[in-house]
Amino acid sequence: TLGRAKVFSGGSQNQNLCRVLNTYKNYGALFLKPKILCIVGTRPEIIKMAPVIRSLQAVSALDVQVLSSGQHRELLRPLIEWFELTIDIDLNVMSHGQSLAELTGRLMPELERTFKAQRPALVIAQGDTTTVLCAALTCFYLNIPFAHVEAGLRTFDIRNPFPEEFNRTTVGKIAQLHFCPTAEARDHLLAERVDASTAYVTGNTVIDALRFTEARLPSKSPHSDQQQILLTAHRRENFGQPLIDICSAVLDICKEHPHLRFLCPVHPNPNVCEVLEQHLGNHPQITLSPPLGYPELVAAMQQSAFILTDSGGIQEEAAALCRPVLILREVTERPEIVELGVAQIVGTARESIVSQARRLLLDKTHYAQMARGALPYGNGDAAEKIRDIVCK
Repeated sequence: TLGRAKVFSGGSQNQNLCRVLNTYKNYGALFLKPKILCIVGTRPEIIKMAPVIRSLQAVSALDVQVLSSGQHRELLRPLIEWFELTIDIDLNVMSHGQSLAELTGRLMPELERTFKAQRPALVIAQGDTTTVLCAALTCFYLNIPFAHVEAGLRTFDIRNPFPEEFNRTTVGKIAQLHFCPTAEARDHLLAERVDASTAYVTGNTVIDALRFTEARLPSKSPHSDQQQILLTAHRRENFGQPLIDICSAVLDICKEHPHLRFLCPVHPNPNVCEVLEQHLGNHPQITLSPPLGYPELVAAMQQSAFILTDSGGIQEEAAALCRPVLILREVTERPEIVELGVAQIVGTARESIVSQARRLLLDKTHYAQMARGALPYGNGDAAEKIRDIVCK
């Protein structure tokens, strides 16, 4: 076994991590390949980690395994198949209606047990979920190097989004490697006194996943005479009255524009699905559907005039697909697309949503400006950059 405590006797975080990996490389032929444990738990994590996992698994000198916390258990299965992955370890910690504290309390001992048994040289996770926070914290307790994909995103409001802003800020203090989607995200980490030698601008792996998916989709279906708007809403800070206000705005838009149709994939959380079904169900212009598979979601984005969403990933994907986005939040940790003019923060106030949707529908010049698209998150080679940094 490796004397990890001896390896970490001195030097910068980046130097120490390289020592661990190089120790495995130097002596791996005698004992074992360096093991990298890739963590997933939610649907967005699978989408954004899939390119990283596939890229690392192509390196024959590495033993790359995938651990699922099961945080979005049913939503993961079709994505695992689409990206041609295998779950090696399934913790299956999710139970119906459990709180964040209950989820955290179940995850921590399971991750500790698994990490002790697996002895990974490096743990990699993406984003800002409870799964990621618990994985990073367990690595910190066990002195295991942790790499953070999509590092450095900030709103600077600890409760918005909740609990994601707290999670990613905390993970930023723990990780030994930070893979940032943009230079601005890296600057946030440097302002928090993260070692500059550990923070890399790689682009966002969601663009890798999007390009992988676009290449495998059939030819685009022609647009019908009836325009489609895609609506997705699921964030905790929008539970309750904000989500009701979003629904009211959608009904107003439908009344003003009877030719429109809305497609709304419904998140299974009861705080979401019960409200949407109560307020938007059975409307002739609104289709409430179960959660879409990732290829179906990409196709829906391609075929929509614009998108109303509180999702982070969809903000990034829509910009790459040249689809205007109205962000149903008070703040976004993805300011690049707002600054480039391809997305707009509208919040959850009924009047704000309606007025900005109306402008997109009626002002052709404004629509064209927002529909020109942008690629602030890279060209789809983020996973290759991450692989090269891990392996160097």
